[in-house]
This record gives sequence, structure tokens and C-alpha cells, in this order.
Amino acid sequence: MKYGYFDDDKREYVITNPKTPVKWTNYVGTLAFGGIVDHTGGSLICKGDPALNRITKYMPQLPSSQFKGEGMYLRIKEGDGYKIFSPFFVPTLDAYDKYECHVGLGYQRIVSEFHGIRTEVAIFVPPGEHVVVRDINVTNLRKEVVELDVIPVVEFSHFDALKQYTNADWVPQTMTVDAERNADGTVLLRQYAFMKKQYENNFFTSNVPVDSFQTDRKEFLGDNEYGTWANPLELQNESLSNSEARRGDTIAALLHKLGELAPGETKRIVTQLGQDEPGMVAETAKKFRCLENVDAAFRSLGQFWDEYLSKNWIETPDAAFNSMVNIHNPRQCHTTMNWSRYLSLYQLGLGARGIGFRDSSQDVMGVLAGVPDDARALMRKLLSVQLPNGSAMHQFFPLTMEANEGDSREDGHKQWYGDDHLWIVQAVSAYLKETGDYGFLKEEIPFYSKALPLEKREKGTVLEHLHRAMEFTQANTGAHGLPLLGFADWNDCVNLLGAAESVMIANLYGRALQEMIELMDHLGAQPAAEKYRADHARMKKVVNETCWDGEWFVRYYEEDGTPIGSKQNSEGQIYANAQSWSVFSGFAEGDRAEQALESVHGKLNTDRGIKLSWPGYNGFDPTKGGITTYPPGAKENGGIFLHTNPWVMIAETLVGNGDRAFQYYNQINPAARNDDIGRFECEPYCYPQNILGDEHPQFGLARNSWLSGTSSWTYQAATKFIVGIMPTHGGLEINPCIPKAWDGFKVVRKFRGATYRIEVENPEHISKGVASVVVDGEPVEGNVVPVFDGGEHSVEVLMGRESNDAGFGMKNKVQEATAAL
Repeated sequence: MKYGYFDDDKREYVITNPKTPVKWTNYVGTLAFGGIVDHTGGSLICKGDPALNRITKYMPQLPSSQFKGEGMYLRIKEGDGYKIFSPFFVPTLDAYDKYECHVGLGYQRIVSEFHGIRTEVAIFVPPGEHVVVRDINVTNLRKEVVELDVIPVVEFSHFDALKQYTNADWVPQTMTVDAERNADGTVLLRQYAFMKKQYENNFFTSNVPVDSFQTDRKEFLGDNEYGTWANPLELQNESLSNSEARRGDTIAALLHKLGELAPGETKRIVTQLGQDEPGMVAETAKKFRCLENVDAAFRSLGQFWDEYLSKNWIETPDAAFNSMVNIHNPRQCHTTMNWSRYLSLYQLGLGARGIGFRDSSQDVMGVLAGVPDDARALMRKLLSVQLPNGSAMHQFFPLTMEANEGDSREDGHKQWYGDDHLWIVQAVSAYLKETGDYGFLKEEIPFYSKALPLEKREKGTVLEHLHRAMEFTQANTGAHGLPLLGFADWNDCVNLLGAAESVMIANLYGRALQEMIELMDHLGAQPAAEKYRADHARMKKVVNETCWDGEWFVRYYEEDGTPIGSKQNSEGQIYANAQSWSVFSGFAEGDRAEQALESVHGKLNTDRGIKLSWPGYNGFDPTKGGITTYPPGAKENGGIFLHTNPWVMIAETLVGNGDRAFQYYNQINPAARNDDIGRFECEPYCYPQNILGDEHPQFGLARNSWLSGTSSWTYQAATKFIVGIMPTHGGLEINPCIPKAWDGFKVVRKFRGATYRIEVENPEHISKGVASVVVDGEPVEGNVVPVFDGGEHSVEVLMGRESNDAGFGMKNKVQEATAAL
């Protein structure tokens, strides 16, 4: 069944049926202030930290038919009573004549027609502000005059979200709402927990006079809350009771009596839900009572996305690829950069989980062209929770910058995650290549210490942080010479006892070594470059001598030397990441690289994506850890964990297989599910985290949308490896690996202040190989376009020969060092 359509001209997905299989969401604002708005107007809003400063009460576990956080009612006078309905469909569930939810870039626009009334509501956070604006337009479509009331409603949460969820007695005893009526008839409702009154107030207000208000949920629903959100009994009264709640479940409802609307007449109301210091609330609220300011803010939001998306615009023969790579994928990259894995309907931003070190290090790599300053700011935070020994804390809370080690085991097991610190090496390297901001390497950033205040912590330059990350992995290896797993590597659900070793960490280390070799060469630091070449050669030798299992690479070694991801295993015989990353690191070459990827295709691929591993574990095994808590085919236990898929795409481009790389891209493109959502169920405009694999009876079911490293890596796979426009220290490398059927493609790429208009022709219909590059009418040697000091530049690329060059930093000197070793 189809639930909507893509409108690429307006950069929207338009939902036309509110009864989506699961809640479909969008993000407004940023972590500084913002959150989730679903397809029926419900909202989960926070400021700075969804665990410690939450504003609205949105319970994802409630049925989709229920009121969630924020909504609106319309009321039409009928005889002695009122007809009450919601223009958002939920929670009144009236039959509608039209329903459209326009999922836009940083805004949600809901258009509906119920009972002869058309409502259009634009929901967004003005850039840089701490308010959610709802711009409401209601139009009388009837042939007669109608008397209409508009009642927007917010249900507040306690700022401490976990205490709200656990229903701690402390919560209702501290919740308060004060009301202030202004001379112009507008009303400002201030909500706060008692201990926050002098620090931060939530507020709700509108720009037009208010008849009355309500702040107590019990009174609004009526009959001791045996009235329902679908039919709040107080709305049958002429006015609300103007109650100012002093405890309990607090809401903010404003009754606007618009009076009579003539046929075709439209009236406009703007509401604001925000947070500010108590003395600033009234002044802040004034700003968006002005309609000109509302309109200007919405234009500013559009201008931001115009600029962000203009940095990398691609036109290929494939429309679905173009739609994702130009609009929805880079937008999702921006969302994951802001929110990490902190707040979604599946990861609720509660308890111990905060901003992930590993997660955000990967996320920033998807936004470097669009918002490099924001990416740099986030990398500074990440580096500040790296420990002096080079490892990293697993996550941190953005409000307090308190960090923790993540999950752990009480068995003498290493408490650190073996991979976290290596991701930031790739992130910083990608930032330098994109921006040329080598001064960043000289910035001093403190290392993390729980015991010391910030001013007393050891500091090191960014470059020193990177060197220590490399040293930590080199110093922590096991019996085979492979890096120790620690608590886990990227796959959090494999938690092996003791001194287990990880092949994926070996490959991450190899990829990081390649990045450091390139950086040291560029900086002229030859002793460091030669050291890292030797380190790469040594680890390459270890991986090839100890990890090749005949047809693929093993994934782990347990402390006693038992391999995991081997033919020896009855369960978990093969893992995708050991194959893709062995190619990505430069450790697997030639026949082994091709055979490893062929094993992925034969044993792990499905028409819905590549499985993380196979076969699934069929029973809990505490020696393996969390992976065995899932049934076969679910999540990490043989599920289609989408984060893994772009790494295989990248590996296929490195061996020159453009057709297969593009096949894998199309298999997980959510837009490809739009015409038949079926078991997929999730939003077709963003990547989910996982899809149930073919060992599960619900094969094809997707979950955990939006916040996934899939977004950054699929964007990188598409732009840097398939289309092949790769920033390097020396310029813009053109090295496409495309489907043979493509005649070519065009790209507009903004890079270090200059605009490159790139046209690639593929007359021989090959996958990979650059015959010539002409820049501004002059041929250049090789396939790297130089850095220009501004201006527009034409780049003509002719594909004309197959290439065995794996690209992406595969330096001859690394190979020479390996041979010498």
C-alpha cells in the first residue's frame, strides 16, 4: 500500500494517509532546541539534552491514535453544543476529506480538510531560536458562515525525563503553571518544575486574544479524567476554567474564539512553545507574535537548506538515486550529526545513554561539505572525552559534558571499547581534506578525567590526540597480534570474555594508519609517515596470516584462540564487516579481496540488503554476549543491519565492481519501498537502522528510523566512491565506479571556496577508470583537480579504461613496505 509520494521540486515527502503502519516522524530544530514531530502533529521537544531538559510528554509506546505531547482541536458551534475535532486526525479520528503531512527540511506542514474546514499548520523552529512555532491557518470551505474556535494544547513533561517515565512521586508534586494575561488579550502560560523556577521556564503563548485557558489535564479531560483526549469534556463548556495548576499533570490549552468566518475566509494564529530564563520569557514571546518575523524565520530556514544542499548536487540517470543523494540522505546526515543516537521513537534519550563517541565521529563525516564549522565544534567535544592513554569514553551528556564508559561486564573484562578512538582519526582526516583547515591540528584540547576539574586536565593538540589514539591500539594487542576487543568493537552485541581479539578493529586501525600516512606526508613529517607505513605493513601481515579462513576473513578470536566468523562455527560463520573492512583497510588485495566480497554476496546478501552475519545464534550464550539475546535474523544476530551495507558498497568500488556496488545501494534505498511499504513499514524518506533478515518470520520489517550511521556512510559511499568525487589533501580526486549502463553524470561540487562543475562521460560503458581530466579547458595529469582560490571551474572527465587502482589512499609506498617486511 502507498502512503504518500516524493515531491522533489519542493524537497518534501507528502504523506496522504494518516494511518501509517508505524509513527512516521520528522525533526525540527537541533539538539540546542528542538525534537521530533510525528505525522499527526505530536511532538517530543527538548532543549540541550533530552534526558535532562525535556519539555513535552510524548510516550512512543502509546497507540498511534492517542494524543502525544502536542496537538490541536477545532470547535464548531452546533445548536446548544459543539462539534469537536482535530485537524491532525489524532486523537479524535474523524473522517477526513483531505489529509496531507508535508515532511519538509526542518519543518512539518500538515494540511487537512474536516467538516468543511481547511487547516494548514506549519511547524518549525526558527534558526537559532528556542521556540517551536506553529503557524496555523484555518479556512471556511462551507457555503455558509461558520462560528469557529481553535484550541492548541501542549502536555508538559518533567524536565527529568526518566523520572517522568517511572512516575516518581517527586514529579507531580513539583509541576506548576502560572498564567499572565496581557493588555492585548494574549495569554502567556509559564510551566516549570519548582526547583527550576528561577532558572528556566517553559512557555506557551499565541499572537491573538484568548478567551480562556487551562493548565490542569484532569480538569481539561473532565469527569476525573474519565473524559478522554478524543473528547475532552471541558471543551463542551463555553469557556475553559482558567485554572493555574499547582501540581499534577500539567498542560497548556488556549481557547481562541475566532468568531464568524465567512465562506472562503481564512484566519491565522501563531503559537509558540519555548524555553528561556524567567526574565526573558515575555520578551522572547513577543518576537513571534509578529507575523513578519514568523515569515522571515521560515524563509531563513529555507535559505539554510538551500545553502547546505548546494555544496554537492548530483545528476545521474537514476532518479531515485538523485532524490536520495541530493535531498533526503544529506538531510538525514544533518539530523544524525545533531542528535547522534540520543532521541528518536526507538532510542528515547533516557538514562545512561548520551552522545556516542563512535557514532558522532562517523556522523560528522556526512556533513563536512555542508556545515564544516558545526562538525569541527562537535569534534572538539569528542576529543575532550578522549582519555590520556588514547582510548575514549564511549558517550557523554551534552549539557554537562560528563562522560561514561558505556556498558561493561563484571568479570575482569576490559572496560573500554576497542574501536571508539579510531573513528575520530578518520573524522578529523576527512575534515582536513574537505576544508584545508590544518590549523585545527594545533588546537589544544584537554584529555578527559573524571577526577580532575577541566582547568587541571592534561591538554594536547588535536594532532597529539590522533597520535595517542594510534598508540593505544598498537599497545593493546592479543595472542595473534590483533587488537584487543575490549568490551566491544562496532558490534556492541558481541561481548567476548578476557583477552579476545577483533579483526574489525585491526581493519579500523589499518584504515586509520592510511589516513595518518597521508596526513604525515602532506605535513612533511616523514619519520612519522614511515613509522605508520611500517605499522600498516605489520598489521596487514598479521591479518593475512592469521585471519584468512579459505573463502573469507574471520571476525574475532576468543581468548582461548577459537575463531568466530569461521567455517569452524555452526552459528555466526561469516560476518560482513570482516570482509568489507579488510578491503577498505588495504589489507585484502587481489584474489582475496574479490573472494571475500563474493562470499558476502553468496552467503549474506538478500533482496532487502546485506545481513550482518550468518547463520544466526539460536539460543542465549553468555560467553558471546548480547548478540544471542535476539532471535535469528533480528538486529545484530543475522539481521540486515544497514550500517554494514555501505561499507560493502565501498569495498566493491575499490575492486572496481560498480554494478554490484549500485545493486547494493538500491537494495536498501528506502525510496524504493514507497509504492509498497508492506512489511518495511518505516518512513520511505530516511534510512532505518535495521531490517529483519531472512531467518526471521517477519523478513523485511524495518525499525529504528533516522538515527543511524547508515546515513553518513551511505552518503559517503554514493558521493565519494560510486560517483567518486573525493576530497584529498591535494585537491578533488575524480575516481568514479558506476554501473556500466550509465552514459555518465554531472556534479556541482563546492570545495574550499570554489565551485567545480564536473561532467563525466562514459562512452565505453565501463565501471571504473579515468582516461583524461580537463580543467577549465586545460588537461591535467592524473585524476586530482587542484585546489582553487574561489571562482567557478569546469571539469571534463572521460572514462576510458578499466583501473585496478583501489583508490582512497592506497599508496604504493604502503605496498612497498609490506613487501619489504
